[in-house]
Amino acid sequence: MNLTAALQALEQAGSAQHREIYARHGVGEPTFGVSYAHLKTLVKKLRTDHALAEQLWATGNHDARVLATMIADPEQTTAAQLDQWAKDLANYVITDAFAGFAARTEHAVSKAKSWHSKKGEWLAAAGWTLIARLAMDSKDLPDEFFEDYLAAIEKGIHRAPNRVRHTMNGAVIAIGLRNEMLTKLALAAAQRIGKVEVDHGATSCQTPDAVEYIQRSLARRK
Repeated sequence: MNLTAALQALEQAGSAQHREIYARHGVGEPTFGVSYAHLKTLVKKLRTDHALAEQLWATGNHDARVLATMIADPEQTTAAQLDQWAKDLANYVITDAFAGFAARTEHAVSKAKSWHSKKGEWLAAAGWTLIARLAMDSKDLPDEFFEDYLAAIEKGIHRAPNRVRHTMNGAVIAIGLRNEMLTKLALAAAQRIGKVEVDHGATSCQTPDAVEYIQRSLARRK
């Protein structure tokens, strides 16, 4: 499928209802308003297509960029390309999709280290989301790697930009679910941090209490 056909498929799958929903979550124009269910169906047809992913991202269309993160090839993705795409992050929906893709590349650790401390809200949020993904998925990283981030979160979370606070809180949860030792450290840090205030705008989204979330998740595991 070429770029023209892919954009036509996205436009046909879009709806005013989903455009309204995405708008409440901070997604601006241009966007078709394509549900994730439709995006996943389209991914099955396209499979991995890195060249098309690059073309989709370059359109600036929100749905096209989300689709790009779904079909891009992690093995073909360079560190420079990740940095280039990261400059375009403008809301947390595309930031989450982008960070999820970046986590699948060989550059995940280096970009987590680089991005989490940036001043820009979306780039920093991507960095902390990467750290959370690494806590969940990377078996090779030592506990010390995550201990340092817990300390940084505890020190800076209440002064961080809005969505960065949310992703830092998510990182505490992910680290707390990694293993028994980190569970203790994350719970202690979360208790000292206390309530994390995040403005979710005109949505019903909430930032979970890290202590409660970790404890509930561990209880379900048992």
